[in-house]
This record gives sequence, C-alpha cells and structure tokens, in this order.
Amino acid sequence: MRTEYGTPTQLQDRTDDLVSWHESVVANHNDSFAAAKELSTRLGAHVVDRRDSDDRPDGDSSHVEFGFWTPELVDEGVPESAVELEILTPPADLDPGDTDHREVTFQRDRVPMRRVGEYHWAAVADVRAGTRETLGSLYQLVYEDDDGEEHTIQDPVSYSVPFGAFAPAEVYDLDRLDETRADREYFEALGTDDEPVSTSEDDDLPRIDPATSMLEIHPGTATERGSLAGLAEVYEGIAEKQRAGDDLEPWERAFAGYDGIQVMPVEPLTENEEEHDFWSVADDPEEVDAGDDASDALTVEVARPEMINWGYDIVVSAFSAPNPAILESGRPDELVDFIAACHDLPRPIKVVFDVALGHADNRGAELLSDRYILGPGMYGKHLDYTEPTARAVFLEMQRRKMNFGADGIRVDGAQDFTSYDPETGEMYHDDDFLAEMDRVTQEVAGTEYRPWMIYEDGRPWPREDWELASSYRALIEQHPHSFQWSPITFAHNTPALLTFWATKWWRVREVGEFGGNWLTGIANHDTVRRGTQIDPTVEFNQSPVNPYLGEGYPETLDEAYDNAASSMLFHCFLPGVPMDFVHANMRVPWGFVRDTDPTWNVKVVSDESKFLYWQVRDEDFEDDRFFCRVKDLGFDSREELLTFMNALSSAVSATDYDLDVMAEMLSAMDQPLGDDLSAADLEAYGYAWMRDVHDFANLSHWHDAQDEDRSTFRIQTREFRHDRPWLLSDLDEDDDYFTYRHPTDGTVLYYGFRTAPDGSEQLLFAANMEGVPVRVSPEYLAEDASEDANAPAIPTDGWEPALVAPGVEVSVSGAGSLAVELDTGEAIVWRREP
Repeated sequence: MRTEYGTPTQLQDRTDDLVSWHESVVANHNDSFAAAKELSTRLGAHVVDRRDSDDRPDGDSSHVEFGFWTPELVDEGVPESAVELEILTPPADLDPGDTDHREVTFQRDRVPMRRVGEYHWAAVADVRAGTRETLGSLYQLVYEDDDGEEHTIQDPVSYSVPFGAFAPAEVYDLDRLDETRADREYFEALGTDDEPVSTSEDDDLPRIDPATSMLEIHPGTATERGSLAGLAEVYEGIAEKQRAGDDLEPWERAFAGYDGIQVMPVEPLTENEEEHDFWSVADDPEEVDAGDDASDALTVEVARPEMINWGYDIVVSAFSAPNPAILESGRPDELVDFIAACHDLPRPIKVVFDVALGHADNRGAELLSDRYILGPGMYGKHLDYTEPTARAVFLEMQRRKMNFGADGIRVDGAQDFTSYDPETGEMYHDDDFLAEMDRVTQEVAGTEYRPWMIYEDGRPWPREDWELASSYRALIEQHPHSFQWSPITFAHNTPALLTFWATKWWRVREVGEFGGNWLTGIANHDTVRRGTQIDPTVEFNQSPVNPYLGEGYPETLDEAYDNAASSMLFHCFLPGVPMDFVHANMRVPWGFVRDTDPTWNVKVVSDESKFLYWQVRDEDFEDDRFFCRVKDLGFDSREELLTFMNALSSAVSATDYDLDVMAEMLSAMDQPLGDDLSAADLEAYGYAWMRDVHDFANLSHWHDAQDEDRSTFRIQTREFRHDRPWLLSDLDEDDDYFTYRHPTDGTVLYYGFRTAPDGSEQLLFAANMEGVPVRVSPEYLAEDASEDANAPAIPTDGWEPALVAPGVEVSVSGAGSLAVELDTGEAIVWRREP
C-alpha cells in the first residue's frame, strides 16, 4: 500500500546535524547527568517545521527527528545495522477514538538509525504528524538479536499513544497544538499586571500562586462519558451559566466555587494481558512493490483502550502522553481543551496534575530498559533515580506532561522516591531528585513559568510509627514555596468512627499553627476509600462507628466526609488550601476500581468487601442500573452478595491468597457461583465486581439525587474563603486562637477566633465536630477562652452571623446574645468589624 505521504526516508544531512549536536553536548558537559538532561529534550519524535527557515534546502519543508536511549542494545552487543526505526502510516480515515476492535492495514516502512554512544538518532522526511483532525504515523524501534528474533522498543517520552503504552507511539505535532490552544492569552498574561503571580527567588520566572480552594476529580467516573472531553463540557456549561447569571443545577455546584482542580493521574496505564488487547498484529507483513521504494503492509487489530483504573497503576513508559482511556477522541488535544475550559471560567481554575513517578507497575519492566529500574518495590517496580540518564528522562517526562498546560504539580507519594546507598546498605529519601523535580520549568504559549509545587510526603513512612513521627513538613522546609498534604488529608483518616475529631485534635491544631503551606480537608480519593474498608462490625480494637452522623452506614459515611462542620472548619477558618473530593461533595459511592491486574485481582476485591456495608443500600442493589454483572452471575440480593464477599475476604486470609484452595473452600458454601468453583471463576467474579463498582461510582447516575440546600450552602462556604484570601496564612500566635472545649462533656466542640491582618474584620468560629447537641454563643466562647491564660480576649459585642449551617437557628436573647444550638456536623461563623 502507498499513502499520500510517500516513503519515509532518512535525511542524511539532518541526521548528521543531530549526531554533531549530541557530540557537542557530551563534550560541553563534564557531568553525565547534566549532559543527559540536555540530550533527553530531543528524545522521542519531534516535528521540525522549516518552512519559514532561510537555511532549509530546497524541498525540505519539514521533517521529524527521532531519538532513543538504548543502553540495552549496546550492552547486548546488537550491531547498529540491526537497529531500525519502524514507521506505520495509517489510513487517512482511521478514527483513533473508536473503541470497537477492528483490523487496520498500515503502510510499514523502516529507516536506518545512527548510533552515538547509547543513543540512536534519525531525521526522517515524509512522516505524517498527528493533529486534532489527523492520526499521525506510529513509530517504534525494531532490531534483530543473534538468533534472528525481532524485538521492539517503545518510546518512553512519547506525546501520544492512541492504542496504549504497549503499542507504538504516534508522531504528534505539539507545536501546532500549542499554537492553537484556546487559552494562550491566559499563559501570555502570566507575570503581567493582568495576571499577577509571584516570582521565583532564583530568577524572574513567574511562579503560579496557590489556589484558594481545590477540588479533586477522577476523570474516568466524573461524567457519563468518562473522558476529559466530558469533563471539559461540564466546565464549559458552568462558565456559560455563570456569565449569563443563571443558577447552577445542584450537581453542577459540586464542581464549582473552586479556583483549583487536582485531576487524578492522566498517565497511560498498565494493561491486563488476560483482559486487554488494543494492539495485536494480525497478519505477517506483505511486501508491496513500489518501484525503488519497497513498503510493507502490516495488518493490526486495534481499539482505543478501555480500562478501569483509579489512575495510579502506571507503567512510566509514555508518561508524557495523556491516558488514551480518558480521551474519547483519542487526541491529546482533549487534555488541553479541558485545561482551557478551566482557564476560561469567569474565575479561572488552576489545574494541578497528580504525578505518580514514585513507582512503576510490574509490566513497566516490559517497556523500560533495565537501567530505569532499581528492583522490585512495594507497588511493583522501584525506579532508579540515581542512574544519570534515567534520572534525566524521568524529569523530561514530567516537563513534557506539564507542558500540556498544567498550573501545578502534585507529587504522589514523595516519600516513595528512595534510593540505595551502597555504603550503608540502606535506602534513603532521595531529596536531591525531588529538588530536581522542583527545578523543572514549563513553557506554554511562549511563556516560561514555574508551577505551583505540591508534595504528598508522609516520611518516615513506611516506618511503623510514621503517623506519630511524620512532620509533613520535610519538603516545605527544603522548598519554602512548596506545599504538602496535611496529616488530616492523608489516607488513614477515618472520620466515620467515633472520637476521630477528639483523638486527631493534635493534628488539627497543627493545621492552625503552621498549616499555611498545607493542603487540608478530609475528603479525597484515599480517605474515602479507606473509610469503605473499615469493618463496621468490629467490637474491639477500634473505635465504634459514630452513631451521631446518620441512620445506617451509607448515610454515616456520606456525613463523615461531607458535613457543614468540617467544610466550614477548613474553608472558613483554618489556614492552608482546603481540598474536597467531588464524589464526597455529591455523596456518590467511591472505591478502588482496577481491572488491570490479573495477579492480585481477587485479593484487591476481597480488600473492598466492606464496601457493601458503607456504600450500597438495598435499593441501590435493586436498581436495574447497578451491579448488572454480579446479578448475571446469580446474586439476587445485597445480603447474599455481602455474605459471599465476607467469605471471600476470609478465604484470602486463611489461604494466604491461594486461588485454587480458595475456590475449593468457597465451593462448599451456599452461593450462586456453583459448587465446583475454579480460580478462573473467582477471577471472573473479581472483574465483574470491579466493573460494576466503576459504573456505580459514575457521578452521572446521581445528578438528580443532589440536595438543593446542601449544595447551595457548600458553595457559600467556598465563596466565604475566596472573599477572604488572608485565611490562607497561619494563625497569629498573639491575636488568633483555636481550641476545643475540654472536658468535652459529650461533644467535641471546636472553636476559634481570627483577625484579618489589616484589622478590618474578626471571625469567631464554632463547630460541633461530633457528639450530642451543644448550645454556644460569642459570650459562652469568650468565657470558656478566658480560662486559658494564653488566649486573647475575645470580644462579646458587635457580632453578627456570617455563615450558618443549614438547619441551625440563631436566637437573640433579651441581652442580644446570638446563641445557637449545634448538632453533630453543624457550625457557625460570626463576624464583626473592630
């Protein structure tokens, strides 16, 4: 077959230029890491447009430069002549967004590569570059070993992988994408009077300021479409209504009122070899006669990947590309369009990428050179941050991904970035690498800037006493402009249990004292999931379920992660940047969703066995929209399913996860899967459960269930903070005050007093975090505080209610007291002008 692009051909002069550049870089750097950082910027595939260049030879309008770091080929003694670049040009009408599996015939061409040290380079003409409208040519490195067996090497720093990380990457025109992005003016204004941001202490580059409040979103379940395009449509609709002055729907309010969004990882994911196959060579190539140019026709079965995953099971290879499973068009433009939609709101929203480079899924070893990997780790493969070139490539992956237009970066599990010290024989926290991550700058729309830097770091985790020992400030102290997740934000917090707010007081107090550079709040993808893993039937060694939060476990969990008291505590009083989770805002089920792991699939499902207590009501299970797959397996009721799930969890523990023995044990019980279960049956059940939970957790199912008053009030709490940016700063040790009433007397009553730095306003906050109803007033709080010799004098006059939780009535006595009775989860903020 022959496409309109003709035959890709190596441009010798341009390839010579690449080789000369490589040699000059190495010659100009004594440090191998410094050289690798520069070399890595030209790895992968880069479209070079020379139409406006005076030095171009006739006919050389544009070409593509390719670069690969291939230490394994040098180590294995593979000769340069055995290595080629394979370019697969698709039919012009191939839709990369189609999830249907179909056979496609590609034009296949191979181009020789030039080797320099451990690198291979080539400049190639007649290569189709991908755009919003067009699928570009795919590419991979191929070579033959001594036995004549052919192997492929994928590009770990690619910009687009429409058929997944295990398929060839796409040549994509990033310059065109940048030139046509709808939010160019947003970036062009950075550092100007139109868009003031702080500048770095090291240079004049603008640094994105922190958000005032932030929302965490899982793109795969946030909309019915489960895509970034669907999420962009949500924010485009919100912007249109806000500009027109129209009311938002209650479900839309769950997404609004923030000026920051943290999207859970948007990196390409691992794939389950038993369940997923989005790129499968169907036929042997057929040589096509094209005169002097011979091309092969390669037939492949392709599909846009469809995977269920919460986002953290990445393979690291192709990290710089968007996850095609959340691109309904298969085009990287969707990620830019989503960011542009956020930037286009009347109050622009900053977008923070959740970067998970602290580990790789086990299958990452199939795609990455051994030099990237230190060895096995807690979450799969432990990456080697000390290998100079691997270190440089990791940072280049980060730079390229963030250059899609992110305002901030959240480094997932920074405590997991550890390296091995051969002198001590121990692992250490690789703060040097984390500092290198902080030094990476972004360039979008011609503007270079520094992103808002956020670390999740719980060191000395996984040391046994980490919850006591961690300061959550190690990286803030090294990088004063950076933020960290607070101790209240970390995964192991369980506010559905009684005494949570009493026993965690010491950590909450720290938020007040030095939380100005923390992300705060209790609801996120980790904490809600941990809440659903609690066994509510345990009678010992655990606090009981809080009986004051609601009727039944689902209502208790909903209230635990979304109530007026905690929302007002973080949005209306404490310092830092409060972060909410959109699933908690909408009180929609959330759990661990992953169909990408054939090894631990059943164990993961057993770990989620308590989900049925906390997230599924009988009426939910009976709803025809939900749990269709497990119903097809014979489960007719929630109770029957719960009995099986508890038995499955016990079988995992009893057999140390021996699937065959587990199947035999579960065959003996009365359950609908039959009396002759196999390991394969349990695995099939696991996949059915994961996919049902994924569908159950999709926010679109729950739009009509949103409460008008609650959604209105929550947005008011966010607007309260936006009107008072001074709340970001730590409490003043002389003028501000924060405490809880003790003895508690059956109620954990938090209260506090803050004064604006310019003295224009004072706030008095009170919240019943848990316990029996309590009556409070400014006079009562002032009197309670007066017993503390370190407390400032709290005024008793001039107060007026500024924000009152729904259902709370303010009573004015004859003496003018603004007293309220607060039930569990209720709060009030009074204000006065001194």
